[in-house]
Order: sequence, then C-alpha cells, then structure tokens
Amino acid sequence: MVSGRVLLFLSMFIVSLSFVFVSHPCNAHPLKICNFHEIYQLGDSISDTGNLIHENPIGAATPFAHLPYGETFFKNATGRCSNGLLMIDYIAGLPFLNPYKSTDDADFRHGVNFAVAGSTALPTEILASENILSPVTNSSLSVQLGWMSTHFNSTCKTRGDCVEKLKNSLFMVGEIGGNDYNYALLPGKSIEEVKKIVPNVVEAIKNAVRRVIHYGAVRVIVPGNFPIGCFPIYLTRFQTNDTAVYDEDQCLKELNDFSKYHNDNLRRAIKDLKNEFPNVVIVYGDYYHAFRFLFQNAWYLGFDVMSLQKACCGIGGNYNFSLTRMCGAGLPVCSNPNQHISWDGVHLTQEAYKFMTGWLIRNMLHKLQCSV
Repeated sequence: MVSGRVLLFLSMFIVSLSFVFVSHPCNAHPLKICNFHEIYQLGDSISDTGNLIHENPIGAATPFAHLPYGETFFKNATGRCSNGLLMIDYIAGLPFLNPYKSTDDADFRHGVNFAVAGSTALPTEILASENILSPVTNSSLSVQLGWMSTHFNSTCKTRGDCVEKLKNSLFMVGEIGGNDYNYALLPGKSIEEVKKIVPNVVEAIKNAVRRVIHYGAVRVIVPGNFPIGCFPIYLTRFQTNDTAVYDEDQCLKELNDFSKYHNDNLRRAIKDLKNEFPNVVIVYGDYYHAFRFLFQNAWYLGFDVMSLQKACCGIGGNYNFSLTRMCGAGLPVCSNPNQHISWDGVHLTQEAYKFMTGWLIRNMLHKLQCSV
C-alpha cells in the first residue's frame, strides 16, 4: 500500500512536469534562473540530435535516419534515437541544440551538440587493443573534443574571449562510456574483464572535463550510466531461468552492480576535479537513480506496468527485442509509445526522457549554484 504522502508527492511531481514539459515543452523552463546563454553537449546516442546521420553515408543508412524514429514529436526522423525528444532537448529548451555536423546552415548561437550515436569514451584504437570493436562510428570523445576546439577557435578571437563568452554556458560531458561497455559485454566479455577498462573510461571523461574547463567552462554536468540490467537489450542477451540473478524489479542484478561500479568511480573522479578546480561547479548527473525513480513509480507516471521491460518498437521474445530485428522500417510499433519506457530496447521513449529530465533538474538545480 502506498502512503497518502507518497501519492501527494507523486501527483505534485506529475503536475509540475506537465506544466513545464507538456503544454509548453521548452518554455517556462526551471533552468531559466541559471541564465545559460549556450549549452554544449558531448556524448553518445542518449544525446545525439543528428551528428551520426550527417557525418557520413553510413550514418545516413542507420535506422535513426528514418521513421518510426522521431514519429511522436517531429513527425520525421532527425537522427535522435527515440520516438521524439531527448533529455538534452528538455534541458536546452527552444531552440533545440543543432548537431555540429549538420549540413544545413545551423544556428550555433545557443550552443552546439557534438554527441554522436554509437560513440565511445575511449578512442576506437584503444578499444581495439582490448579486442573491443566499435562498429557504429569512430567519433569518440576525443574526436568530439577536437570538433569543439575547432568550433571555439572559429568563434573566439582569443582564449580570454572564449573564457568571457563561456562564463554563462553549461557543458554536458556525457553520458559517455556506456558504449565502451556495451561493445564488450554484449559479444561475451565477462563483467570482471570489462571492469578492467572502467578506470580508463573514467579517466577519459575526467580529461574531457579538464579540457572544457580549459576552454572556459564554469558549470559542467557529468552524467553517470543507467541501470543497464533493466534494459531489454541486456535482459534479452542474458535471459535465464535462474531467478536469483534478478532483483525485485526483474532487472539483472550483476549488470546493475556494474553500472554502479562505473558511477562510483566517476563520482570519485568528479570529487578530484572539484579539488583541482575549486572555482568551477561540477555536478554529477545521476541517470541511474533518475531511471530507477521512473521505473519504480511507472504506474503513477502513466506507464503500462505490463510493458515496463518491453521495447515499444521492434519484435522478438519476452522483451519485444532482437538484435537482428531491432526497431526500423517495416517492424511493429506499439500503439501508444507514451505508455512505454523503452523505445527500441536500447534507448528510451520521449515520455521516459521527459520524466527523467524532471527528476534530474530537481536533483541538480541547487547544485548548479545559479543566482536567482
């Protein structure tokens, strides 16, 4: 039985999110008090708004370049790995961040999105030395940082000019690193093997934060990883009749523990960075607990509790997911994506991202130390 106090909290939470994110998805924004002039995003498919499909012909051939991706909000595919908006869209508000590789005459006055779907924190050659292949893109975190450097070199006359320009900006360094682990775990490397690369992944993220601070960043959000043991792709890959491997939410415990291991290492790195740069605000983005909140309160948030671990788009098995028949043209799509958390078994729906963003903003707003 859920207490009246919890129900009241949830109802207030839903009402506040509905006001901010549904009727006017990008106006009346709670981050407005921070007065961010620009937002700069580094990362992977959780935040890519179109770079992968623009960077080469292979990218344009991915399912993300075609419907049903983008069907809910844009009525067209934009390169976002969802049926609609992503968390960065809700965080940035209007106008949305344009992808750096956009072939159009993109407007970068409000920031730039450098994230690329499929990218990794470690360079592809480093992963290859560990027998980990990166099949989607070579645009790893270091490549994205190179694009950022090129952008700032073209828009700032001097480093001092950049420092002045960026003092009212927000930098999102990630989520990144999840694919380093996906490309190792899904083909069959053990969790103990993959744990060995976690320090290197975290160090790459740590160095990226140092790099953006060098450009002039004074407010940086560094997101952690999701509880990957709750995602259809992993539930399908490691499905078993052994009930002991699942937690109370029917998620894979060992994989979620691995996510927590990465996040614990990342939080320690952020603590070190705060000591190294005491005048810079560096905030951990707790994607893990934002997702757990969403998952554990799904019924109150309007999701179909019978489909929490099923992909909306795609086909196959208990989780509506198959690596060989993932979401794409000609494959079935659920009738109401707003009632699903998972869009394609790997990425989330617009509705899930909306509620996660609300949780994250509430969690991070005071930590960003914005002046009212």
